Amino acid sequence: MLQSLMSDDHPLTLDWILDRAAAQFPRTELVSRLPGGALHRYRYADFARRTRRLANALGALGVRPGDRVASLCWNEHRHLELYFAAPLAGAVIHTLNARLHPDELAYIVGDAEDRVLFVHRSLLGAWEAVRGRVSVGRVVVIADEPPAPGGPGEDGCEEYEALIAGQPDTFEPPPLDERQAAGMCYTSGTTGRPKGVLYSHRSTFLMAMMSCMADAVGVSERDCVLPVVPMYHANAWGLPYAAALAGAKQVFPGRDLGAEALLGLFASEGVTLTGGVPTVFMDVLRLLDGRPGAWDLSAMRSLLIGGSAAPPALIEGFGRHGLHVTHAWGMTEMNPLGSVANLKRSHGALGEADRLAARARQGHPVPICEFRCTGEDGAIRPWDGESQGELQVRGPSVARAYHGGAGADDFTADGWFRTGDIVAIDEHGSILIADRARDVVKSGGEWISSVALENALMAHPAVAEAAVFAAEDERWGERPLAAVVPAPGASLDPAALRAHLEPQFLRWWLPAAYVEVDEVPRTSTGKFDKAALRARYGRMLADGGA
Repeated sequence: MLQSLMSDDHPLTLDWILDRAAAQFPRTELVSRLPGGALHRYRYADFARRTRRLANALGALGVRPGDRVASLCWNEHRHLELYFAAPLAGAVIHTLNARLHPDELAYIVGDAEDRVLFVHRSLLGAWEAVRGRVSVGRVVVIADEPPAPGGPGEDGCEEYEALIAGQPDTFEPPPLDERQAAGMCYTSGTTGRPKGVLYSHRSTFLMAMMSCMADAVGVSERDCVLPVVPMYHANAWGLPYAAALAGAKQVFPGRDLGAEALLGLFASEGVTLTGGVPTVFMDVLRLLDGRPGAWDLSAMRSLLIGGSAAPPALIEGFGRHGLHVTHAWGMTEMNPLGSVANLKRSHGALGEADRLAARARQGHPVPICEFRCTGEDGAIRPWDGESQGELQVRGPSVARAYHGGAGADDFTADGWFRTGDIVAIDEHGSILIADRARDVVKSGGEWISSVALENALMAHPAVAEAAVFAAEDERWGERPLAAVVPAPGASLDPAALRAHLEPQFLRWWLPAAYVEVDEVPRTSTGKFDKAALRARYGRMLADGGA
């Protein structure tokens, strides 16, 4: 057998990305907004030096290869230093969701067996709520200004800048295997306890490379990337790693994700690519509609929207302002990007309405993922755009198991992950998610897509937001209900909304009732919290409320 003469055994580890950023793009900026609005600026050369100091400091704290290093932080430059320093030291960066309930946060910290915690000073209250219930050896406070000695809640804590100040600028990593864990994120826990997902160096490296491909996200050195999605949420969709690999400028918004603050950064820093969940960008679009032309967004090439379905009305709405939306889908278990709804050559003959519909789908699998759709009988469903079933995925970025062996039934013997999403795949190979299996409305034995109804409702001018969920029904088992936030100056008109939906859906799909709400409840990651809606209104029909 002929043997390759290529050096193909060099491990794909994250120190490569750090070294490349420092060597090739030393003067490219990284910008963080601090509380109060001040901007912190430094360059990749500075970032690399500080990251190596931090890696040395981790060793001084007693961190060893395989240890979990937890972060309770916002999107900012010191969080990015942790993203690289922990894996560089052979440890695992474990990002914690700052918005979780203390019970859930305590469970996650305990289950992961975190050894060290880095916490932003503004989040010390969240930490104090769980501190006595977990066993974390060392705590380091990240402060925008040096904290006063003995400050509230800081007893026994070390300060970040003091920790790294005396450390060397160089660091020699221990032997790193590309298949060892580099990162850890937990699922949202909407169906039971949260489950830990470990990301290898190789998986993260491949996802960063794939994100730089033109037909995926297309991150390049010419980009200025601002991740709105929190860095604790599936590693900000891998955008910080992809941006560092490409040498792109990075901008971190800190804790203020309000529409006006974001638009200000987009304009002042020349942001070309940003990404976040639909609810954030709904607020951005409302502000743009109210104050058109107030911000110069001419540099922006794409708004990457995912986390939940982006309504066609949202995609079309940004088009009014000359802004392009790229719809994407993924999961924590996929590290995390799974598909992107870029148009293919085969879409070229479609009319404008059909092209919008194609862009509103969840799209085609990224090059390192493979998809299939299976029925309840296990049979593979055809790619005809109509046959529905559960989406299963596999590939080098997809987890093979959860930390500690939890959720074993979510993984098949032949290497596929069961996503729990109900989809149809069309002839272009593009997926459309009808619903999460737990959110689909099962009425009289038939499935009703809450996502399709929501998208249609949010296209009505009198609707700002709408969430459709299942309510108990004595005759049909379940019927759809719609929680509606009226647009400014409008009021809820169920008859008008029903008339708007009737031409688009079968009669038995139409919501049985409409509930006016001031706001749709959100989960900790910004998605509509349908469990909360079901808990509040799920008995309304059965109790005769409509």
